[in-house]
Amino acid sequence: MRLLTLPRIAPLLLALTFAAPAQAQQQPPAARITLDEARRAVDAAEAEAVKNGWKLVFLITDANDIPIYLRRMDGVPTRNYEIAVAKTLTALKSGMNTVDYAAAVKEGKIQAIEGATNYEGGLLLRRNGQVVGAFSASGARGSEDAQAVKAGMAVIGIMP
Repeated sequence: MRLLTLPRIAPLLLALTFAAPAQAQQQPPAARITLDEARRAVDAAEAEAVKNGWKLVFLITDANDIPIYLRRMDGVPTRNYEIAVAKTLTALKSGMNTVDYAAAVKEGKIQAIEGATNYEGGLLLRRNGQVVGAFSASGARGSEDAQAVKAGMAVIGIMP
């Protein structure tokens, strides 16, 4: 058995050192929502809520329904947090905004999902056609929750 000496393996190590970063640069970054984007989106959604006198809880999750950012305005009951969680879960599991999911269930086009909600105000976040998360609000009427979420989405360049 031959032992590899430093002079023999040095060229190989050097090649690997320079090859790895080049390969990493060729792959496009994964589509996702950053913490900074989530914070800015919730800031805008909260500004919409304040402007209209609504007290809401906001939740942004990644595509696996793992929370990225949560904010509960003063005076919002804890039940609204639970509804916001159900809205992101519903949007992600159904692949639809919650208003569309509710309509599809009502029309008999799809089966209801266990743990899902029919409340409006949970929207999918998509980048380049890929679902990267969900954004929900709860505490006002469903259409008002959705209005606040859409205001937040606009700030980070994601359309409903």
